[in-house]
Amino acid sequence: MLNKRTHTLTFALAGTFLAGTLALTGCATQAALVTTTKATSEPTETTETVAISADAADATQSAAQVLAANQSIHKTSDAQDYDEAAVIDITLNGSSAKASAESVAVDGSTITISAAGTYRLSGTLTNGQVVVNSTGEGTVRLILDGAKLTNDTTSPLVITEADNAVVLLADGTTNSLSDTSSYAEADEASAPLSSKADLTIAGTGALSVTGNGNDGIVSSDGLVILSGIITVEAVDDGIRGKDYLVIDGGEISVTSGVDGLKSDNEADADRGFIAVRGGSVTVTSGGDGADAQTDLVTTGGTLAIVAGGGAGSAIGEASVKGIKSSVITVLEGGTVSVDAADDAMNSNGGIHLGGASVTLASGDDGVHADLGLYVSAGQVTVSESEEGLESAHITIDGGEITVNANDDGLNAAGGSTETSATAGGGPMGDEVGDYSLVINGGTLVVNAEGDGLDSNGTASITGGTTVVNGPTNGGNGALDVNGDFTITGGVLLAAGSAGMVVSPSESSGQGWISATLSTTQQAGSIVHVTDASGALIASFEASKSFQNIVYSSGAVTSGSEYSVSVGGSVSGASIGGLAALGDAAGAAADVTVTANVAAAGGMMGGGPRG
Repeated sequence: MLNKRTHTLTFALAGTFLAGTLALTGCATQAALVTTTKATSEPTETTETVAISADAADATQSAAQVLAANQSIHKTSDAQDYDEAAVIDITLNGSSAKASAESVAVDGSTITISAAGTYRLSGTLTNGQVVVNSTGEGTVRLILDGAKLTNDTTSPLVITEADNAVVLLADGTTNSLSDTSSYAEADEASAPLSSKADLTIAGTGALSVTGNGNDGIVSSDGLVILSGIITVEAVDDGIRGKDYLVIDGGEISVTSGVDGLKSDNEADADRGFIAVRGGSVTVTSGGDGADAQTDLVTTGGTLAIVAGGGAGSAIGEASVKGIKSSVITVLEGGTVSVDAADDAMNSNGGIHLGGASVTLASGDDGVHADLGLYVSAGQVTVSESEEGLESAHITIDGGEITVNANDDGLNAAGGSTETSATAGGGPMGDEVGDYSLVINGGTLVVNAEGDGLDSNGTASITGGTTVVNGPTNGGNGALDVNGDFTITGGVLLAAGSAGMVVSPSESSGQGWISATLSTTQQAGSIVHVTDASGALIASFEASKSFQNIVYSSGAVTSGSEYSVSVGGSVSGASIGGLAALGDAAGAAADVTVTANVAAAGGMMGGGPRG
């Protein structure tokens, strides 16, 4: 169990009016968060203190830690266990039904089940309703065996009360549920399959759900899907478990007018979470693809989302993010693909990419976490975005990451700020904030039209391999750090324009060079870095035009001279253009530089203009 810790963030805000609201809920161990609103009529500086959970800010949490701190999932191990001899058959015959058990009451087209047990529904019920109202202990198990239920005025299948409810899809059968186009205000149901009890769906058959009036499948408690071929079409939300939505298996397809997958308990800090642990889930949503009030985790299976028409679609008033959580998202396993009109991934707290294979396309940020973004493992590809990875604090310890961005590739921004007149990573007077970009391992390839690596605070590289291509326009730089920028290990190659050149701090523990070439080199150009003895230490083939390169590795010694030449060839494996092998034969020497000295007109992180 995680420790219950709370820290304080202080925001200094100036202006004539301030209305700040911060309300995050989360895991059971997280502290209650404060919602505040202030207004001032005078243009004075207002300091507001907001208490938030430290656990919410800890993006290093594993999926197991996150789930352990939440409400336990209801028992599902016996969901498919029943005695065939004890099954009660309910035969649907159009406008009514036949059943011989005392626990089944038939009143016209309304069938009421009043006790625990296993019931088999088969046939067609037109404009009718099956109601489960079991006040005693035990599981009510409904086997859908070629059942087709419709209702023009309300929901065709409602579980109003049960100790535990299971819907089983009989092997080889096709079943369907369809509801009204408009629910009465007093109607407690809101979907073709609507449950007020913990609900489990399992079996190997197929279920088609059409939510004409609101949602598709809803549980106001917990909802677990173990298996089945499930297709949901809904004008509002597709599948919603208020306390939690857990998917362990099955083939699930959701088309929704609003959110695809949703858990929305706002009252309890240990509820409102989504977990995908297996199965195959496809979501096409008019709103958010998957929206968790607290946490969202994946440990297996596949999750494919298209939200709001995908990247490039217009963003209206509705939220059209791919994966959204208010506390933390952990993608630890499985395969996740998102194509979203807005952020592909968004969290008010933290995001941990910890082993899943993730492919993202976004009309805005590929990944946005307000507090912290942590990448420890897995393959992460942002194929399209405005800004690729964005958070107040970004840490990369591992993984294979590729980012394509129309603006900044990585952007450490958010949190409190303080003004520094000599913030060496950016222009004079840039603010140095409580932001950080840390790269300790993994491979990172960035293709950016804005800044490649951008931190409004500090940046450090201790390991891994980082390659930045772009920008091509002089108003941005491959590297842009407002505060201290140090490199003590790993490999860095950043190739971009010469208009806003930023280099690591002169006091960095590992040597680096910054070289501005005599002319802009076109995409496809090859450059080589050689030491004073002529030994080749780096070869690079650019994917964009560039004029400046910054290079650092263990082969660069502070104070030594290095030459950069253009031409020759490269071969072997490549990471973002940084080649394993190079041949400088025929290359023309362009510039000679001294390690740990900024290029003319450039700046060093952590000090005044060079």
